[in-house]
Amino acid sequence: MHANALLSIVSALALTASAAPVSENDTIEARAGACSSYTIINTRGTGEMQGPSAGFLAINRRLTAEVPGGKVYNTVYLADASQNSALGTADIINKIQSTLRTSPDECFILQGYSQGAAATVNAMDRITGPNFDAVKGVFLIGNPSHKAGLACNVDVNGGTTTRNVNGLSVALGSIPQNWVGKTLDVCAFGDGVCDTIHGFGINAMHLSYPTSTATQKLGVDFAKKQLGA
Repeated sequence: MHANALLSIVSALALTASAAPVSENDTIEARAGACSSYTIINTRGTGEMQGPSAGFLAINRRLTAEVPGGKVYNTVYLADASQNSALGTADIINKIQSTLRTSPDECFILQGYSQGAAATVNAMDRITGPNFDAVKGVFLIGNPSHKAGLACNVDVNGGTTTRNVNGLSVALGSIPQNWVGKTLDVCAFGDGVCDTIHGFGINAMHLSYPTSTATQKLGVDFAKKQLGA
């Protein structure tokens, strides 16, 4: 080996050695920031059959493919025209509690479409302590409990055109303040369920989320960020 080449290698090694070392605490903190195992709790909207919501099919296919360790749980409740989503709310809470009893390091992403979003919002005040910490993110679409002015409010492009509108049932409850920082409440401009200023009831905009590539990108990017991926 030529002397000049050897000198270059020695110099490079010296520079590497002189760099600030990565401490064990730094390594532990980096690991703690990411979720190696996570459950997506998917709560469907009115009229959707028991199973996954159409609003999140594309999102969850991409998310579980790109971020290892994920599985999807479909909230069990009627999702019928009565709009009584109490069983859905109870099932969301029970799934978090029962999972953490056997897998205390599990992370969660909550998703809700329309009535499913309301069921998810209604669960929030009852998810506290370690259960609250385990929920890393909440992604809502067409939320009837959408409350004007919250920092988590975005339109399907991540913009502010629906920041200051209210949903149909906001008087019955809305996202608690301590959940705003880990929530993205997506409301399409003119969706009459979450945007009562520019739309009326279940209309074309309320049904647009399953085929909206912009919504799907928001959902995947948000969940990946919240999971530390």
